[in-house]
Amino acid sequence: MIESYLEFGKRIAKEAGLILKERFGKVEDVDYKGAVNLVTEADFVSQDFTKKEINRNFPEHGILSEENLEENSSSNFRWIIDPLDGTTNYAHNFPIFSVSIALEENKEIVLGVVYNPILDELFWAEKGKGAYLNGSRIKVSSVSSLSESLLATGFPYDIRESDENNLNYFSKFALRAQAIRRCGSAALDMCYVGCGRFDGYWEIKLSPWDVAAGILIVKEADGMVSDFNGSEIDMYSKEVLASNGKIHSQMIQIFKDTK
Repeated sequence: MIESYLEFGKRIAKEAGLILKERFGKVEDVDYKGAVNLVTEADFVSQDFTKKEINRNFPEHGILSEENLEENSSSNFRWIIDPLDGTTNYAHNFPIFSVSIALEENKEIVLGVVYNPILDELFWAEKGKGAYLNGSRIKVSSVSSLSESLLATGFPYDIRESDENNLNYFSKFALRAQAIRRCGSAALDMCYVGCGRFDGYWEIKLSPWDVAAGILIVKEADGMVSDFNGSEIDMYSKEVLASNGKIHSQMIQIFKDTK
């Protein structure tokens, strides 16, 4: 049954991604949920398509999504969707964004799908069955030194108002890692850890739809995911650390030294 759900998730992620791709470079109206928190018509079109497909195929399932939050259900299954992860990039015609879809069964993530329509890269994972990119199995990197690592991060939408804004951690890692990238899509950042492009990733103040699929993909690619203290996390955690496992403790030490 999960495999059929996975094939469905892969299909609608690609179709939603194509909707975004068709509208890419044509954004006219941008609304603001906050000073630096954008939403476009494409967010809603992608989400409406995805939700309609879920409701049509699995009307008994619940849905948790970014723009319309939660549709409750008595089912043990709930889809967690981000119709456009990287809206700011999208609004500025910067071609790094994704569709992220995960499925939760009895409050446990059992599958995750992330699609980058510009590069036509489809990442997915099924619990206990590994992680994949366009059909090929992926694994995290083998880099064992933080000083030789390429890291990724992001900054919260309240960066202008809150002192808890990740700038303290960023400055510390910038001096210790080989380099840091800030791509603007948490889902893709975690997939890139899973396939070895990044060696580690951290971020704060994320939402369930940002990380639900990515957490599973990293774990199924033999990586590690935790909070900044090394404790187990779930998609509701407000801090996430994902790595190839080999540099995990070194990254945790940076957090400890910074606090």
